[in-house]
Amino acid sequence: MFIGFGTLANVVTVLVGSSLGLWIGTRFPERTQRTVTDALGLITLLLGALSAADVLSPALREAVGPSAPVLIVLGGLLIGGVIGSLLDLENRLDAFGHWVRARLVPDRTDPGADSTPGTGTPGPSGPGSVAPGSSAPGSVAPGSSAPGSAAATRFVNGFVSASLLFCVGPLTVLGSLMEGLGHGPDQLLVKAVLDGFSSIAFAATLGVGVMASAGVVLVVQGLLTLAGWAIGDVLPQAHLMALSAVGGLILVGLGLRILNARKVPVANLLPALLIAPLLVEIVTVLR
Repeated sequence: MFIGFGTLANVVTVLVGSSLGLWIGTRFPERTQRTVTDALGLITLLLGALSAADVLSPALREAVGPSAPVLIVLGGLLIGGVIGSLLDLENRLDAFGHWVRARLVPDRTDPGADSTPGTGTPGPSGPGSVAPGSSAPGSVAPGSSAPGSAAATRFVNGFVSASLLFCVGPLTVLGSLMEGLGHGPDQLLVKAVLDGFSSIAFAATLGVGVMASAGVVLVVQGLLTLAGWAIGDVLPQAHLMALSAVGGLILVGLGLRILNARKVPVANLLPALLIAPLLVEIVTVLR
């Protein structure tokens, strides 16, 4: 298999799963869609908790000491959150979702007309969500691709939620780097299967925006695979465990948003994925 096969397989499963989800979604009553979305939120919390447990990794504790791993994860989230909020990543990702939707799924009717099943029903609140009918940054007049319309909000919910879910997890980084290093696409193939099933349920409730997230998967995993191929072993095990723990907590935040429990600004926390391994390196050198 050629380098990049795992990423391409992942993109295909997201596209196929999203297509099935769009077809199935129009046949589900709203209460069923809400139940499926709640189940996805709970699964996201579980995946996040399992990844966050890597803070207890023996490799990480050996590298930085028994009491430092939690402080490193905390410091990574705090510093990364400050950086992300100063860069306003949450709103920028939201605006990017609107931009993608305007070009892929332009509205042909006014916002009030978007009420057909599977297109006009607002999805559950997720990253980048905007209340239907409310004014959103960059909104335009009715009759065009209005970010404040129900369809636009639903698209952005699906695009941003699926993009974060498919690209924040540790398998994204570990699998892509391992494939780039020549260790095969096994991890990415496992991730592809998981993402394929997840995209069915996500698209059934959040619409065509989930399908657009395949492009984000291609770019993010493709770049990480190229990085692994170009520079060899990028991170030691301890650094990867810190990254995985931080990524798990970000997924927990995403799960809370899917469940409408708390609108955690998960996009603003993404720089923590870089900060945590950097803190591990600093602590390791100082020891």
